[in-house]
Parts: sequence; structure tokens; C-alpha cells
Amino acid sequence: MTLNPIPFWFLRHGETDWNAQRLSQGKTDIPLNANGLRQAERAARTLAGTTITTIVASPLSRARVTAETVAAKLGLPVQLDDELREVNFGEQEGHPMGDWYDDWIADTYTPPGAEPFAELRARAVRAINRATALPGPVLVVAHGALWRAFRYEAGLPSNVSTPNALPLLARPGAPAWTLEPLELAPEA
Repeated sequence: MTLNPIPFWFLRHGETDWNAQRLSQGKTDIPLNANGLRQAERAARTLAGTTITTIVASPLSRARVTAETVAAKLGLPVQLDDELREVNFGEQEGHPMGDWYDDWIADTYTPPGAEPFAELRARAVRAINRATALPGPVLVVAHGALWRAFRYEAGLPSNVSTPNALPLLARPGAPAWTLEPLELAPEA
């Protein structure tokens, strides 16, 4: 399966306490912390100048609340797509990120009970293709590991950390897509 060659906006959710502690969140539904709520508000102000017409988000609260914050500023509804949820890290959830993560990205190790990176990549492509088939420009609000899966499928280095709540414009290209961060609005 290949990605629809359609540009779209991506926004990783705002910060959670587990992000701040560098713990693997995965499918565990950890809410935004106070900083994450501020980040979501700043992203909403930043995206207010765009022509986004559709917002699709993961149902996990950290992404959903981030999306709802942006949607309120843009006057748009949020559509939820279960396949945009974060990966299941199995027994690693709630534990510090470690060397196992590099091996998981390389598809040479999958923690017990976790979703393999190859399966996450296929799921990410399906979800992003569904989103980009909607009226655009589309904003996808999701998670870090899911974005790594997108990056892999887009021909980009995959094991790259994405900042919380930084809007990125993803544009198709050959041999790889390009990512353009949007300059954040000033702090409120």
C-alpha cells in the first residue's frame, strides 16, 4: 500500500506527563498536562491562518483534546479514526524509552504483546489515506510512533522525534516527501 500523493497537515498531540518523563505511552490513554494544553492552544493560534477544512484525529484523549482545541479555533468538527491511535507497546508501556525502541523501528524486535512496526506502518498508511481522501486541506492529529511509521513510508528517516504540537505540512515528492514546520504563534 502506498500513500495518497496529497499534501496534508500533521500535528502530534501536546505534551503529557509521560512524555515529560520519557516513558512509553503507546495505547495507554494519558491526558495532556498543563504544558500540553498550552501547546495545543498555541498550535490552534498558529493554524488559524491556514485553510484547513477537515480535521481527523486519534481517539486517544491526548490527540483528541489537541484536535478539539484546534477545531474550536477553526470552527470545524473533529472526525475520529481508530487507526490513528498510537501503537500498542505491550509490556514496554509505562517504562522508559530504551535501546529496544531502535530495534523495534528496525523491525528486528517487538516487545511481548506489542504491535510490530511493520503493522503500524500499514495501519498508518490506511488511516492517512482515508484522511487525505476527505475534503482538504486536511489536518491529521495523532502520535509520535505513528508519525515515525508515516515517515518510513514517505521515504524519510523514520526514527526521528517529532516535537509536541508543532504543525507540519507534509508534501509528496520523489524520492521522499518533504516536511515543512509552521512557525509557531507567539506565546499567549
